[in-house]
Amino acid sequence: MEEKKQKVLLIKLSSLGDVIFNIPLANALKDAGYEVTWLVSEKGIQVVQNNPCVDRAILVPVQKWKKRGFSIESFKEYIAILKELRAEKFDIAIDSQMMLKSLYWMLFCGAKRRIISKEAREMAILGGNEWIDDISYAPDSPIVLNYLKYAEHLGIKPENIKVTLPARNEEQIRKIDELLLNTDKQKPLVIIAPATTWKNKHWNKDNWKSIVDSIYDKCNLVFTGGPNDNELINYISSGRFLNLAGKTDIIELMELFSRADLVIAPDSGSAHLAWAARKPAVITIFTCTPKDVLAPYGNNSKYIALGGEGLSCQPCFKRKCHLRKNIDACTNFPSPSEVLKVIDSLIF
Repeated sequence: MEEKKQKVLLIKLSSLGDVIFNIPLANALKDAGYEVTWLVSEKGIQVVQNNPCVDRAILVPVQKWKKRGFSIESFKEYIAILKELRAEKFDIAIDSQMMLKSLYWMLFCGAKRRIISKEAREMAILGGNEWIDDISYAPDSPIVLNYLKYAEHLGIKPENIKVTLPARNEEQIRKIDELLLNTDKQKPLVIIAPATTWKNKHWNKDNWKSIVDSIYDKCNLVFTGGPNDNELINYISSGRFLNLAGKTDIIELMELFSRADLVIAPDSGSAHLAWAARKPAVITIFTCTPKDVLAPYGNNSKYIALGGEGLSCQPCFKRKCHLRKNIDACTNFPSPSEVLKVIDSLIF
């Protein structure tokens, strides 16, 4: 008789990049024989749903609730999800969010073992009944390895870092085929995704412009981003080249990145999605965030992290620059020449 699988609930609700950092953990759990359910918000649902690393994805509509504000309708939806969780009778819950927004899910999910790191913030530690040491032991500890410490606590030692993404359907593949129809197949495909949600994680736009002017004739240049990024992209590209900002969803962007030779981006969901796509080389530009922690993990000759050094305040990990003078100075580094040197080593 086949032994019944233990059920584990992984709670990670936040940004696209943070969700991607947890995919190796989900794979480690799945490969060890656990049945994995992932509680995720709108920002990460597309990379979790139908991903081979999970058996089930449950959506928590955080953005919808924020937009709507407190309401009886939102509370009813919250209770319905909570009932759904408790009906699963989880053996284990892991809170890798470690913040207030995950506390209530952790506390009331009904799991027998509720595991959380002692470094949890905003009282989230109260949701656990089993605590492990801080998962971030050092400022230079890669975040992917940090999250795998939850697996290690369960006696799981994965042989490699396994990253998976959902498969794309024929319609999604055909759409990217059509968008790239006029590219020169004899030249490398370079994707620039220059924007992110933190203003001071943006690299100086004139630095981007310098890169574009230096490489455009040697490759196919494609720009990606959201609808609000068009002003920045139009400045950087001078209105030239293929701009797909706002024209792809996350699944289609996965497919696009899987065709690329190189993706260049700041520390953003795009950079981490490109890493998860496994095919392209990735240059990630760091300003205020710690590159040793958040850089795409693995092959150091393929995944290159630049910037994040040279100033005494780096990395500050703050959404808003706290300097009174030389505000956002970190956004000027690295120099375009440093980035061009890396680009040349990767694809030219």
